[in-house]
Amino acid sequence: MAGIRGKDTTPEVRLRKALHSAGFRFRLHSAKLPGRPDIVLTRFHAAVFVHGCFWHRHEGCRNASVPKSNAAFWAEKFAKNAERDAMNLTGLKELGWRVAIAWECAIRRRGAADVAAELADWLISGGAEIEIG
Repeated sequence: MAGIRGKDTTPEVRLRKALHSAGFRFRLHSAKLPGRPDIVLTRFHAAVFVHGCFWHRHEGCRNASVPKSNAAFWAEKFAKNAERDAMNLTGLKELGWRVAIAWECAIRRRGAADVAAELADWLISGGAEIEIG
């Protein structure tokens, strides 16, 4: 698993480019915030996570399959990931941050520009939370 990227994944880079093209400016992977969000829009007090469907268990997504070998390891790994995700979201909300989750499959299926447009609408509307997937 050492070869698995934790940041700058293809879906993340595509979404960042689309947001930047739409005129949004942001910071990346802020260590000052719980969970080190992939994209931080300080002007909107918003944090965006680009979740991989496999690693973060996107419910109902075909990319969230469970490997057949070493099932106990994977069950524990996925449970810890889900627990960490929940803890990070709670921490951000307690600090007053707005949180968005953009799923990898949505960026692939709909395109980064469409997901960025939905994020832009959410940012401007002032909603507390959004999940795009």
